[in-house]
This record gives sequence, structure tokens and C-alpha cells, in this order.
Amino acid sequence: MNKTPKYEHSVPWFWPMAAAIEMQQEGLKVFQDNMRFIAEAGEIAAPPPPMWATENRVVKDLDTMRLRDFSAPQADPAAIPVLVDAPYAGHSSTIADFAKGQSLVETLLNSGLQRVLATDWKSATPEMRDYDIDKYLTDLNIAVDALGGRVALVGLCQGGWLSTMYACLYPQKVIALVLAGAPIDTDAGNGPIKKLAHELPLSFYEQMVAAGGGRMLGQYMLAGWKDMHPGKQYVGKFIDLYEHIEDKCYIARTEHFERWYENPIDLPGRYYLQAIQLLFKENRFAKGEFVALGKTLSLSQVVCPLYLLAGEADDITTREQVFAAKTLVGTPGDRIVSKLVPGGHIGLFMGTKTLRNTWPGVCQWIAANTSGQIPAAVAAAAR
Repeated sequence: MNKTPKYEHSVPWFWPMAAAIEMQQEGLKVFQDNMRFIAEAGEIAAPPPPMWATENRVVKDLDTMRLRDFSAPQADPAAIPVLVDAPYAGHSSTIADFAKGQSLVETLLNSGLQRVLATDWKSATPEMRDYDIDKYLTDLNIAVDALGGRVALVGLCQGGWLSTMYACLYPQKVIALVLAGAPIDTDAGNGPIKKLAHELPLSFYEQMVAAGGGRMLGQYMLAGWKDMHPGKQYVGKFIDLYEHIEDKCYIARTEHFERWYENPIDLPGRYYLQAIQLLFKENRFAKGEFVALGKTLSLSQVVCPLYLLAGEADDITTREQVFAAKTLVGTPGDRIVSKLVPGGHIGLFMGTKTLRNTWPGVCQWIAANTSGQIPAAVAAAAR
């Protein structure tokens, strides 16, 4: 008797239980696998919230964030703090400390940087719906001042443009700046985010914010991200799960990632619409027209050492959007490092190869640029 083809009864949520009988001696095993699959599919579709992988303590609890300190108790208090400005784009800041062996925070610490902290951005409550970009810059400044007023900033994705704005406003406080997958010139390149920003009218985003009661709900953004790769997100990952149902390591990795991916956070509507209109539609920051905290920002105000990191296959923030910063900032060319690495967007922050092969070099660069005094260009800009 011919056996049933491998996937005939494995379309997610729709297996006839008769498949177990059709496959005779293999029937019980297939039935058990299907039952495990149903349980695991439920776990990755509605998982518990993500957790921080590295021990830490909250040293400042602000309206928009919790400032988390990962430094060892024996860390030199005189060392320049390295502040990871995590993405605030609809997912938890835990992407900066995803898992043991896949943690940027862990890599920074293991590479010899003593004081490592991260912004843990809060999901927007209804009371936060009117928070704007100025509010997030203000709280970032409070966090920096709490750390002594001088930091090395590591801006990831959307945390990158916020960190760069901060470096424009307070050049004397930013000793070095790392931008990983950060959209600085949003008109550069031809990525899908640029296309969506320009093709969809602002009213589309305003309607979503209105539907969320003045917030951009994470569930709306999650649906949008999934629709960028619908085959993988709605079918492919479940087929992959079924193929690997007996692989405990694969199951554990999948569950861990889905805890982060399937638990989006909400954003204040005002902040979100400002970012869409002023940054992604009108590109005001790159054009020197963005006003923050009452000041018109120019990227030429960024004069600290700068490290730019982009992914070859990044379809969220294209390399052009990151590397455009080289020609816009005031930092001398010989103090700018640009590096293109294999992989996509999220891999820049938690990919094992990038963490192993690239970030230790970034850490050395941070250490080299935070060991001395404030550079003359920064001191001049501050006056």
C-alpha cells in the first residue's frame, strides 16, 4: 500500500485525523507528531512575552522607558557608559539582549566594555498617546544625565535616528556614535519601507491611529510586517515547524523568537505620525529641516566618531539609508567607519555570525574612542 504523501495532511490547522490510520504502522507516530504540532503552533502564534537574557537592574524609570543597567558589580564607575538605544518601532527592546549567544548586550560585555545599559522603551498606554519625538529625546537626555552626562550611543534601527538627533542636540554628551540598520536618509535606496511611506497617503496611517484610540497598535504593525513576507509568515513557518517537530533545539529557538515577534508593543499616535510624515515622507532630518526641542537640526552638528553598520540583505533599512550619513555629518571622514555585513535587518542585532564576527570589532572601536578626552571638534561644537 502506498503511503500518504508527506504534506497531504499537514496544512496548518486542517489535518484529517484519518491520516494516522492511512499510514498504518506509522499512523500513531504521525498522530502524535500532529498533536505536538498543534500545541507548538499555539505556542508560536500566541506566546508569552519576551524576557531579557542578561541579568540587569532598572536604574531609572521614566515616562517612556526603563533604563536598564547590565554592568557587572565590579565595573569601573569612571568608564564611559555605552548606552544601547533599542528600536522603538513596534517590538520589545529585548532584541538587544535576545538570548544567550544571541545578545548584543552580552557581546558588548564580553568584549571588555564595562558599563553597558539599554533603553527599555515602554508600550504606549492610552495616556501616552500624545507623546511626541521631543518627549523621547527629553527622556533620553534625562537618562544620559543620570549616567554622568557623557555616553557612547549605539542606535539600533529606529533608535538610530533618535540617537543621531540627540547627538545633534548635545554633541558634548555623545563621545562616540554607532548606527546599525538606522534610517538616516529615508529617500536613499529603494526598499519596501520607502515605497510604503511614499505610496500610502498619510490619511491611511491617521486612520489606523484613530482606530487605536490615538495609538498605533502593535497588532496593526505586526500584520503589516507579516504582509511583507506573507508566504513565510502565514504558512511557511508552520510547515517548517512541522518538519522539525522532533528537533527540540529548533522548537526552542522558534518559540524564543516568536515570544519577541508575536508580542508587539503600541506606539503613541503622535510620535508615530511624526515619524511617518516628517522623517519617512518628507525626509526632513536628512534635509536639515527637522525641528526638535525648539532647534532646527543639521546632521553637520554630529561631530563625534561614527560607526555605520548595514546588512547586505536588509529590506527594512537599506544600506543606502545608513551609509548616506557619511556625506551629511560633520564628523571628519577619517573618523567614520562603514561596514556592510551579510544578512538582513534583525541579524544586525542578534545574528550569531554578526555578533561573533563583527561586533567585537565595533566594541574595540568604541573602547578606542571613549578612552580619551572630549575631541576638540566636539568641544568646539558645544561652545
